[in-house]
Amino acid sequence: MVAKPCTQTMKFFLFSLSFLPLTILLFSCVLLPLPGTINTSLAATMQEIQERGYITIAVKDNIPPLAFRDKQGNLQGLEIDLAKRLARDLLGDSQGSRVKLQPVTNIERLPAVFNHRVDLAIARVTATPSRSRIVSLSIPYYYDGTAIVTKNPAIQKPSDLNNRRICVLNYSSTIPHVKYAIPQGELVGVNSYLEAKKLLDNGQVDACAADSTVFQGWIEPHTQYSQYKILLDRLSVEPLSVVMPKGLQYDELRTRVNDLIADYIAQGWLKSSY
Repeated sequence: MVAKPCTQTMKFFLFSLSFLPLTILLFSCVLLPLPGTINTSLAATMQEIQERGYITIAVKDNIPPLAFRDKQGNLQGLEIDLAKRLARDLLGDSQGSRVKLQPVTNIERLPAVFNHRVDLAIARVTATPSRSRIVSLSIPYYYDGTAIVTKNPAIQKPSDLNNRRICVLNYSSTIPHVKYAIPQGELVGVNSYLEAKKLLDNGQVDACAADSTVFQGWIEPHTQYSQYKILLDRLSVEPLSVVMPKGLQYDELRTRVNDLIADYIAQGWLKSSY
């Protein structure tokens, strides 16, 4: 008598295989080096940072007013100033020579820290429970929120976007807020804000949802994006935090960073400057 294969077992096996590409992708994100970087460990404890004399911080360079390059190519913005100020107070760096800023893409922000290629990341990272499982997050230094930008004058509030196309960044924390506020909206995923701009310019989407600070750089006066408007209604309020490595050996570094941010807030520097 020939045994027949179990139908349920075969279905489970085939179902499991469907997740294999995703598993390989996630595994590679953890192990592979960032583009243009050397696969060496740069993260250090507070004592090691002081001994070597510099701190390495991952930053963004394309999201004004938080972090961007000026006409001369120099990094500017709130997060850049925060990185330099932390370096000053952690290492006595009054000239900015003891901080190494490493621009990263959105997908590289967390891997740069948990793979120990940088000491910290200050790169418009929203604090979420899922992220706190793999990295440590500081107390918030800035509160952002999900906003919507459009050029259609008929769209005055989020509910006007039901049955319309809305551009969102793939895998971003914006997505659940949009789904909740605009349940019948058609979400169009993109991999970068540059791609989102192109869809808006070409009229392929009716609006785009992202953190409000992203759009502030889009609608500066006298730019091609001045025709766009940000809806007054925000879909969420989200804290931005410094990303720090997990592990007991980094306790002192995490404590120092949190204490300094708390001091900047108490002094009014973060509030008054931005």
